[in-house]
Amino acid sequence: MLVAVLGTGIMGGPMAANLIEAGMQVRVWNRTAAKTRPLVERGATPAQTPAEAARGAEVVVTMLADGATVETVMSGPDGALATMDGAATWAQMSTVGLAYTDQFAGQAADAGVAFADAPVVGTKQPAEQGTLVVLASGPEQTLARCQPIFDAVGSRTITVGTAGGGSRLKLVANAWVLAVTNGTAECVALAHRLGLDPRQFLETISGGLLDVPYAHLKADEMINNDYPVSFPVTHAAKDARLVLEAAGPGLDGIQATLGHLEHAAQQGYDHADFAALYEGIIPMNEPRL
Repeated sequence: MLVAVLGTGIMGGPMAANLIEAGMQVRVWNRTAAKTRPLVERGATPAQTPAEAARGAEVVVTMLADGATVETVMSGPDGALATMDGAATWAQMSTVGLAYTDQFAGQAADAGVAFADAPVVGTKQPAEQGTLVVLASGPEQTLARCQPIFDAVGSRTITVGTAGGGSRLKLVANAWVLAVTNGTAECVALAHRLGLDPRQFLETISGGLLDVPYAHLKADEMINNDYPVSFPVTHAAKDARLVLEAAGPGLDGIQATLGHLEHAAQQGYDHADFAALYEGIIPMNEPRL
């Protein structure tokens, strides 16, 4: 299978590497060409434009920051749709929200190209390990064509009906991740406010029904003021906005999370891991013990 991967950043790079490892022919394109070099060293073919990457590819995977970027890469000057033929499939695996997903499905149909809406759950480490969860939606035949790709990048594929179902479920999953991380940050900040070592909070919940392994991971980053990036603040804020846009009023917790992310970005943490939303909790966030 010849696969074009458009976007080789934090997520797309490891995903492309796993496709190569699975024995597929892989073409890669990234706006910053240097990010494709490690993949070229592993056997990928570099492309100068999205159109060049997509020409003759059986499946074109988009793994890009947001819907506007996907739109430019697929439909703008030198866009990939212009060189995809009727036998090709577009596997849209970025998190772009509902409006863009519907738009892209329509653009694919207009171009005579099959479309799979297949965002993934997981961050940098699962992407590197090939253990993402793929939320696949679209026609059965289209998903079957993409299944070798899903198997290479993920440990599980959950099928969610017609195109758009995957993106809806991804927003729900992201709302959970945002809520857990924000709740952890507020508890760490509260422990500091009350003069406690927040590690005692983690010890208290450890091993019981209230325990969440992800909370330990993110709390350690907050306590140590060390945020190695696996999911940047800017991307998390974008996803929070997509959740709120889709849900309408009522998700006050996600609204608060977005406020913390935006405040953290204003303090210079925009490209840090989104656990840095802890730095946006004011006035609760006080000096660490």
